[in-house]
Amino acid sequence: MNTCGLGHDVVDVAAFAEQLAEPGSRMRALFSVREVRQASDRARQKNDGEAVHLAAKWAGKEAFLKAWCDYLGDAPYPFTLDNFPWPEIEILDDSRGVPHVSLGKGAASVFQTDYANSAAGARYSPASDNGPYTVMQERRNARSAQRSTSGAGSMPHIHISLSHDGPIASAVVTISVE
Repeated sequence: MNTCGLGHDVVDVAAFAEQLAEPGSRMRALFSVREVRQASDRARQKNDGEAVHLAAKWAGKEAFLKAWCDYLGDAPYPFTLDNFPWPEIEILDDSRGVPHVSLGKGAASVFQTDYANSAAGARYSPASDNGPYTVMQERRNARSAQRSTSGAGSMPHIHISLSHDGPIASAVVTISVE
């Protein structure tokens, strides 16, 4: 299995809890109903605050976005931070408490299109071969070439790991193809 995208994010739990509690805050709207319900249930089970569990899920969403952008390499990003479908990128635990990334219909469609374009060999070249980003661009082009040959015929796998300890929540996401 080849890793084609990697993302990591760290969240300050106290600052995140303050944002959630701010009057008029729209932070909760960035989570699905299922995510909020799971965070609330987990807080009751662990006898701690809901914010720590939502912070870990938020770190997961951010890490997924970073992994997706890494996976795309030179390709244009399908979303900006302003129109990214945050509630459609769900970080949900299965029946054993293991977290998974679940993509809503719209996000899944865009992700599949990005993958199909990559597997079909779509290439995106830098505007100029000069400058400080040339080496990074060459590495991304090499990864695009690797994806187009090794990942053909199978959808990418999204792996996630969440953690929180004291004041910090963290997540790592990888996107890989067989």
